[in-house]
Amino acid sequence: MKRILVTGGAGFVGSHLCERLINEGNEVVCMDNFFTGSKQKVIHLLDNHNFELIRHDVTMPYFIEVDEIYNLACPASPVHYQHNAIKTIKTSVMGAINVLGIAKRTGAKILQASTSEVYGDPAIHPQTEDYWGNVNPIGNRSCYDEGKRCAESLFVNYNIQNQVRVKIIRIFNTYGPRMEKNDGRVVSNFIVQALKGEDITIFGDGNQTRSFQYVDDLVEGMIRMMATGDDFTGPVNIGNPVEFSMLELAENVIALTGSKSKIIHLPLPQDDPMKRKPDISLAKEKLDGWEPKIHLKEGLSKTIEYFKSIL
Repeated sequence: MKRILVTGGAGFVGSHLCERLINEGNEVVCMDNFFTGSKQKVIHLLDNHNFELIRHDVTMPYFIEVDEIYNLACPASPVHYQHNAIKTIKTSVMGAINVLGIAKRTGAKILQASTSEVYGDPAIHPQTEDYWGNVNPIGNRSCYDEGKRCAESLFVNYNIQNQVRVKIIRIFNTYGPRMEKNDGRVVSNFIVQALKGEDITIFGDGNQTRSFQYVDDLVEGMIRMMATGDDFTGPVNIGNPVEFSMLELAENVIALTGSKSKIIHLPLPQDDPMKRKPDISLAKEKLDGWEPKIHLKEGLSKTIEYFKSIL
């Protein structure tokens, strides 16, 4: 049995990861400051004697003995991470320093949940891990993009200087149950609008594309990455290489919900990437042939059921 710390464990992805790690017989310490996470997301785990919930902000030092750390703490949707840009950067940078400090002291293996946002508005398509990105360092998304880029640099340097065993994954658009209804991300926006019979708002002409992975596929990729040998640090893209335009996504949601919603267009926000698609050949090679298994329609149906239950 391993003792595992999950920072941001009461968030959307973190709660699914905690559940999976508990089901595999581990002892899990879930740390969250409840800025975008909530106790509600992990309430079903509180009775399990192998699960511990700690309310703590990752920007403040913390002392704990663990075997592995998954660092997921950071708001991940533009609405939330732009709400307090300085706090977002602090969470990524000071949070990374604090969890890397725990790993250095205890010898724990540590995984950083980085993001496809490090590629910015990519000039190459699809994105491979050796692409350096096209990021505006002072744009309104930069608090997240640059915070995560700095965190990757910290992880790499702790590995080189202090021999900390690190893993870096770059997560592409992920969706599923336990997303916030006011999340501001496109899948939750479209589903909530469709279920309420409101207009579905698409920014720009709707031809911009994203690749959507269901949360269970991401969790599987994370666990496989953590299990790789110490000589492999990543970064590795974890995402679904099947691309959909915003219009296609909206049409799928309308069909699956049976909604009467109309599609309307609004201006495109600043620095919003036009394309986003992972090249996952490295993940397939290094993570035992990992690839997403859940098709968009199946994943959307499960997510729609969840939103019906909370609306």
